[in-house]
Amino acid sequence: MAENILLECTECGDRSYLSKKNKRKHLERLALKKYCPVERRATLHRETK
Repeated sequence: MAENILLECTECGDRSYLSKKNKRKHLERLALKKYCPVERRATLHRETK
């Protein structure tokens, strides 16, 4: 049931992470703090459409 989703950096817009999410159980968008190689620091990454 899990589907692949892309995580996009909120500051630079780089899509550098791939994650899985069950869209039936979790309807809201996923937001995680991950390392951004462009910014060279941990930033907030949100799920894209």
